[in-house]
Amino acid sequence: MSRLSALAAHPRRTVGALAVVLAAVGITVGSGADFTAKSANPANTFTAGTLSIGNSNPSSAILSATNLKPGYVKTGTVDIENTGSVPGTFKLATSNVVDTASLLGQLDLKVEDCGLYSGTTAPSCSTGTSVVYNGKANAIPSTALGSFAANAKHRYQFSVTMPTTIANTFQGKTASVEFDWDAAA
Repeated sequence: MSRLSALAAHPRRTVGALAVVLAAVGITVGSGADFTAKSANPANTFTAGTLSIGNSNPSSAILSATNLKPGYVKTGTVDIENTGSVPGTFKLATSNVVDTASLLGQLDLKVEDCGLYSGTTAPSCSTGTSVVYNGKANAIPSTALGSFAANAKHRYQFSVTMPTTIANTFQGKTASVEFDWDAAA
């Protein structure tokens, strides 16, 4: 008897054998006998940066120009630093103006960026400066100073001049203004 005739003679055995073969194939295919791999990057950490301003004269005037007379110039310097960990865009503005006699409208003010510190060495304000503002002391607009990298420190020089053409009526007059430094990241 041939194999085919033996299978045909016993149909239940044939169906049973086929069921066993199909079950074995299904288990093999569904067993996940594939190669697998996995990788992870644990402990990802996030920290917000900081932006803060260091000021070499935080509680005192940059310049105090007392007893000015026509033609005199008084200067003062201040160091402004980004003491934060992220770069920021800095600007200079004014506030708290006290000028009942309009003296600030007579005085000429020049603000110069003397440059960046090189390590602990201050830049020279006598060469290579960049003029930030040059005009009357009462007309300073909010002035962009550019971007400061983290730990970048600039020196600024303020010069106030009483013009030789100032009227005699300004003798003894006083005025004051606050210089404000702002930064945004």
